[in-house]
Amino acid sequence: MTDAATTMLPAAPTPAGAGRGPGERELPGWLKWVAPVVVGVLILAIWIFWVDVLGTAPRMLPSPIAIAEEFVRRFPIILDDMMITATNALIGLVVGSLLALLFAGLAAAAKPVDGMLAPLVSALAVIPIVAITPILNTMFGASSQFGRQAVATIAAFIPVFVNVLRGLRQTRPVHRDLLRSSAASGWQTFRVLTLPTALPYLMTGLRIASSLAVIAALVAEYFGGPADGIGTAIATYAKSGRAALAWAYVLGGIIIGLVFFLVTSLLERLATRRSPA
Repeated sequence: MTDAATTMLPAAPTPAGAGRGPGERELPGWLKWVAPVVVGVLILAIWIFWVDVLGTAPRMLPSPIAIAEEFVRRFPIILDDMMITATNALIGLVVGSLLALLFAGLAAAAKPVDGMLAPLVSALAVIPIVAITPILNTMFGASSQFGRQAVATIAAFIPVFVNVLRGLRQTRPVHRDLLRSSAASGWQTFRVLTLPTALPYLMTGLRIASSLAVIAALVAEYFGGPADGIGTAIATYAKSGRAALAWAYVLGGIIIGLVFFLVTSLLERLATRRSPA
């Protein structure tokens, strides 16, 4: 394949916000980090004032200070449950993403396959987690984590499939014809054209799927299965009236979600920066 053909290929999609109109300025980098911190501190201040000063908060809404104390005091136990939930979410994210890549590639390569997969994907997208989780937990036994991992897999599959399929379809026939006329092999076409075009879409799908996988794993723990994980602990301690400890587990779930989101966001940014311009 000639270098001239490579230079005539389309540029990778630019990150969101790159095409700003005249007069629009990008926010400073420090402000993007400071603003959420300020909002978070403001929410905590209002929360503490409502609970500790006014004393009019509901009984199951403890002070953030009490929640932090419970989180620190029982951190080893909470960490064990966090690892279980994070592992289920990670397995679901990886398996769901790999399946989405496989089926998106088949759908992009063959229209009959696309026609067969479209109704199946639409059906999976509307399956309520709370409806399918008890069935899967009962099907695979009360001591198995497989049902929870399967729910996380389904949740992660949809956004990755939709985004990857869209990315694979962004290549134009004229560019494929250009590579074909330059004697490019199928692998060269995939490496030079298809993969760089679809990669930003894949990373966006992974970022969305990471949060959905964590949510699905947490929700799945409410409906049977082993007596471990963040979701099970939240339900148990909330029912027994130990509000501060239940909220400490909620904090653990938030940390898991933030870690997944930040890691996939970083990967998305790196993939976008390294895409050929």
